[in-house]
Amino acid sequence: MTTYVANWNYPTQVKVGNGRIRELADACRQLGMTAPLLVTDPGLAALPMVPAIVAVCREQGMKLAVFSAIKGNPTGENVEDGVAAYRAGGHDGVIALGGGSALDAGKAIALMVGQDRPLWDFEDVGDNWSRVKEEGVAPVVAVPTTAGTGSEVGRASVITDQANHIKRIIFHPKMLPALVILDPGLTVGLPGKITAATGMDALSHNLEAFCAPGYHPMAEGIALEGIRLIHTYLPRAVRDGSDLEARCQMLVASSMGATAFQRGLGGMHALAHPIGALYDAHHGLLNAILMPYVLKANEEAITPAIERLSRYLGLEHGGFNGFLDWVLTLRAELGIPSSLGEIGIELDRAEQIGAMAAVDPSAGGNPIPFTAEQYEQLCRNAITGTL
Repeated sequence: MTTYVANWNYPTQVKVGNGRIRELADACRQLGMTAPLLVTDPGLAALPMVPAIVAVCREQGMKLAVFSAIKGNPTGENVEDGVAAYRAGGHDGVIALGGGSALDAGKAIALMVGQDRPLWDFEDVGDNWSRVKEEGVAPVVAVPTTAGTGSEVGRASVITDQANHIKRIIFHPKMLPALVILDPGLTVGLPGKITAATGMDALSHNLEAFCAPGYHPMAEGIALEGIRLIHTYLPRAVRDGSDLEARCQMLVASSMGATAFQRGLGGMHALAHPIGALYDAHHGLLNAILMPYVLKANEEAITPAIERLSRYLGLEHGGFNGFLDWVLTLRAELGIPSSLGEIGIELDRAEQIGAMAAVDPSAGGNPIPFTAEQYEQLCRNAITGTL
């Protein structure tokens, strides 16, 4: 008889709906903030959205400043610079606004403002999280502007250690933002290519969580419905960026993926993390390209789950092959490249990537425990387009 023992965690207060960004100042006050640091990325900071949000918050009495010196794959140095800006400005909380990069950086900055240990001391290994001075963690309001990572409902940040060319996961339960605003109006201007890549990232989270072997029926159910929402609404969001229903449902599906993946991730992320660290490539795009290769490698272990998923989605052609065909068709429809080679990933680093993937924390959730050599072969297949 199976012994059912597990630890489950669920997300935070979430305000969903078009136009709810207008409630940002009230959300800050609810958490005791009067002088938040708004952490975003340089691209967003240059668009009208951020100055408009800043102006509204200032009109409502917030002493707001903006920090946007972060990379697409945020680094330890970006976090240190953000902490310095927070302290210099006398801030009392963080608004993390943007895609996964800004959300991860904002959460890490909020963690570090009250710590006296270096960032890497809190890497998600063993009980490192217990080193955190909890009273020093600043409150966070998270506002995603892409539907992909789901970082707004996560208790961790993925930060690049540039010195060692590796992505590290920084974790603490108090990194979970205290309040989230899911406003589809903020995602309307997102270009189709970014909508596609981030949407496929959301699919990878839900799909790997659904296939992970861990015992978590609630996460499994959330992942199943998250995949259905993406099946229905991602093509619509890419075709028509002003489709608010599709935008809203994709934001929700993104949050669902990050809620579900406490059950586990897998080979897509185990490979995407080292490739992203070595090549500074877009995380969602990497997961989108890797998806069919990892699915195929796991076929033996995941076929029963995928057959159930295919029935739930109502796919015309069911079973594992029918689902794989849907993934391939969706990728092509969204303009996602079919191989890693097409985005400049080269075979000469496949062995290094395989070794890094095998020890990546995400590898523990893969349905089959692949060796470094198997990950290397998977990487080679994805580079050359050999499915």
